[in-house]
Amino acid sequence: MAGTIRPRTGGCSLTALSIVRNRRDLRAALAPWRAAHASVGLVPTMGALHEGHLSLVRLARSRSDKVVASLFVNPAQFGPGEDFSTYPRDEARDGALLEGAGCDLLYAPAPGEIYPPGFATTVSVAGVTADMEGAMRPGHFAGVATVVAKLLIQAKPDVAVFGEKDYQQLQTIRRLALDLDLPVEIIAAPIVRDADGLALSSRNAYLTPDQRAVAPALHQALLRAAAAIKGGGRAEDAQATGGAALLTAGFDAVDYFELRAPDDLGRLGPGPVAAPARLLAAARLGRTRLLDNVAVGG
Repeated sequence: MAGTIRPRTGGCSLTALSIVRNRRDLRAALAPWRAAHASVGLVPTMGALHEGHLSLVRLARSRSDKVVASLFVNPAQFGPGEDFSTYPRDEARDGALLEGAGCDLLYAPAPGEIYPPGFATTVSVAGVTADMEGAMRPGHFAGVATVVAKLLIQAKPDVAVFGEKDYQQLQTIRRLALDLDLPVEIIAAPIVRDADGLALSSRNAYLTPDQRAVAPALHQALLRAAAAIKGGGRAEDAQATGGAALLTAGFDAVDYFELRAPDDLGRLGPGPVAAPARLLAAARLGRTRLLDNVAVGG
């Protein structure tokens, strides 16, 4: 059955956001929209929402008549020792934020709805997932691809919006939709940043005040490396300098700092870069792992 989330509105008059928890009720909620020939946008999330997520909802709203957001902390994309059990969960808060951003419907399934007893299928995307996050987090992208495939099949949206902060994930989902002939347009949303350049992330809440002061160095290092490459510098030099700068700034470890082709994330040859590319990095501050990326050229 469909329910509602009644957000705390501080006296504002807002219609409660409808919520459904299984695919039967999701399809029932979508049926009148389809009958009215309304286009549907989907924004998949794991909750713990911030302005970055809300920008996805607003972009979906600008590209479709109705917007569905999903809220599902996907166990299949967390590896051993990662923060699945402690990942922040606050459905009422997230629902209020979604409604304020223009979301029409929240799909919040339980794990058993996505992975029912006997579930035995995994979607795996090769190539684009091989390195960087794929190497650091084995099985992660199979978990992402499987749940996104299910959400796209269940909601059958006309468009689906994903943020560029998780750039490798974005390119994985684009490849997934293309290869499986899924009738959906995958839209990329620009990274939303704090005033000091730090990309917004749910996991930024894990940072201590001292770590938060160091964190903007990730974006700064990427910008300096991108400028050096665009100025004719060798990519391998800029990558090495960027990684070293993060350690000097106070990061505990750098998982990768790499220049890749923007579409398939393939490695680029040595020397100056003549074509558009993407510079991606992941680095650790205490227990928090930060990701960021910037375009180079193009």
